[in-house]
Amino acid sequence: MDSELKEEIPVHEEFVLCSGAETQVLKCGPWTDFFYDQSVKRPKLLIFIIPGNPGFAGFYVPFAKALYSLTNRRFPVWIISHAGHVLAPKDKKILKTSEDSNAQEIKDIYGLNGQIEHKLAFLRTHVPKDMKLVLIGHSIGSYFTLQMLKRVPDLPLMLPTLGAKK
Repeated sequence: MDSELKEEIPVHEEFVLCSGAETQVLKCGPWTDFFYDQSVKRPKLLIFIIPGNPGFAGFYVPFAKALYSLTNRRFPVWIISHAGHVLAPKDKKILKTSEDSNAQEIKDIYGLNGQIEHKLAFLRTHVPKDMKLVLIGHSIGSYFTLQMLKRVPDLPLMLPTLGAKK
């Protein structure tokens, strides 16, 4: 992969309040609000990366840029930090959604169960239900992903079709 190409791909950083916890989200590709911004043509697929510990999304930026480039920039790639693992700089605005202000805070948001519920809460409040998902988890992020699938088996996943011919 041409490293110059990856450098040209912008990455947008947001901090959102999700279930009462500051959460860093790094985005390659469309970073508009998929629910409320009608001016953008919404992609049909979102590639969603859940990191391993220490939950630092910035570590995965080169990977996200490569994925975005390899999909010909057709599908956004978002990386979510673990709840409370990355604090917003003092000058950075923390975005809040009306859904999150009504959301119940997760009791043990920093434990395993809380981190899983945190990712599900983010998807519920920031990603439309009809958008297909590719979930990528690394290390503990893989565990979170598997537990998310157990808890919400109807997540709209794009499943791989290895070896399938059309």
